[in-house]
Amino acid sequence: MRKTYHICFSSHDEVLYRNEADMIIGFNCLAETALYTESRLLAEGFLSTHWHSIVQTDDPVYFARRQRYAYTRHFNALYGRKGRLGEQQAFITEIDGIVRLTTAINYVNRQGLHHGLVTTPFAYPHCSVNTYFQKELGKESSTKNTPLMSPWLRHRHLTRNIRIPERYRMDKNGLLLREDIIDTAYVEQIYITPRNFLFQMNKYTDERTEEDQKKEKSDTPIITIDLIEQGTPDFDRKRFLLNEQGRVNKKGNYIHVDPE
Repeated sequence: MRKTYHICFSSHDEVLYRNEADMIIGFNCLAETALYTESRLLAEGFLSTHWHSIVQTDDPVYFARRQRYAYTRHFNALYGRKGRLGEQQAFITEIDGIVRLTTAINYVNRQGLHHGLVTTPFAYPHCSVNTYFQKELGKESSTKNTPLMSPWLRHRHLTRNIRIPERYRMDKNGLLLREDIIDTAYVEQIYITPRNFLFQMNKYTDERTEEDQKKEKSDTPIITIDLIEQGTPDFDRKRFLLNEQGRVNKKGNYIHVDPE
C-alpha cells in the first residue's frame, strides 16, 4: 500500500551536483526511479549538496536507495571516483494529513528561497514549483521539446534499459519535462486554486504553520523546517527564515563546487 513520504538525501563530504548537467541527470534518475517503482512523485527540489522529494510509494527506503545508486553510477563514471556517494541513509518521514502534506510540499518547492539562492520560489529552476497551474499562471512551455525517443538524447541523459513512456518529453538540454513526471493534477487538487497556491508559496512560516497541523487527526510528525532540513549540511533555521523574506542578493549561481 502506497503511503506519502518526504525523502531527503544529502552529502556532507562532497558536492553531489557540480553543474547544471549533473542536476539534469539527478532529476532524470529521480524520474526513472518513480517510474520503475510505480510511485507517484508530488514535489522535488535539487540543491548542490542534497535533494528533497515528496513521493507516494510502497517502499521509501528502496526508492531512496535506487535513486542514489542510479545517480552514483553516473557520478563515479563521469568524475573517475569509486564508492558510495553521499550519506549512508536517507532521511525519511511519513506524511499523513492534508495540512501536513501541503506544508511539506510548500517547503520542498521553496528550497531555493530558503537557501538564499533566489528572491522568490519561482525563480529557482531545479525544483517542481513551476509545474503546477501552468496554464493559469502563464507558465506553459512555448519552446519546442524533443521527443524522448531520440536515441542520442536517451543515450546521453538516461540510464540504459529503462522503459520510458513515449508521451514523455525532453528539453534541448536533455531534462525530462517536470510536468510529465510530477503528478500535477493530484497536487493542484490539494491547493484547490492557483490563488491559494500563490499564497502558500509566498507566506511566511510562523506558529500557525504548526498549530494548523496539530488540529489534524494524525500520528505522523508535525512538518517543520527543522524536520525537512534534518541531515542537510548547511541548515541554519534563523538564516533560512530570514531568507524567506526574499531579501537576498544573488545572481543565479545555484551550483557550489568543491574546492580542489
